Amino acid sequence: MPRRTITLLSFFVLGIVGLVGAGLWLMADPKTGIGFDPTTSEFLFAPNNPEVVAMGSQVYADNCASCHGDNLQGAANWQTPDENGQLPAPPHDQTGHTWHHSEELLFRITKYGSAAALLSDDPVLSMPAFEGILHDGEILAVLSFIKAQWPKDVQEMHDRMSR
Repeated sequence: MPRRTITLLSFFVLGIVGLVGAGLWLMADPKTGIGFDPTTSEFLFAPNNPEVVAMGSQVYADNCASCHGDNLQGAANWQTPDENGQLPAPPHDQTGHTWHHSEELLFRITKYGSAAALLSDDPVLSMPAFEGILHDGEILAVLSFIKAQWPKDVQEMHDRMSR
């Protein structure tokens, strides 16, 4: 292959990589500054950012508390399917299993619903999708709020597990 062709191809590939990187960077929500970090390929929860946590608290109260409880306690008997065969809403405090899932999976479950996020048609999975209801920054804010309520040792375990 001629050297000029290799050089042009290299510039083309670098341009594409740059555009993709810029597009991923732009996935950060402009209101919160949280989003997807293209340098680490990780979602960014911000449990130590008071503004993000405050926003997440309001989003939680408006969209999540009716099922998961005002204090993240979940529904009664959340581990036993109800009369429709669906699991009631689990707690999001440290007594539940939320912190056992990576940031990426928690984001996908919230955005797309549990069945779609887990690629399952199991009727026991009943978490609805919030895509079209909440924007990505609001989803990340509510997940940041939830994480901020966990004890520091649980937050640290979740950080290690999410990596």
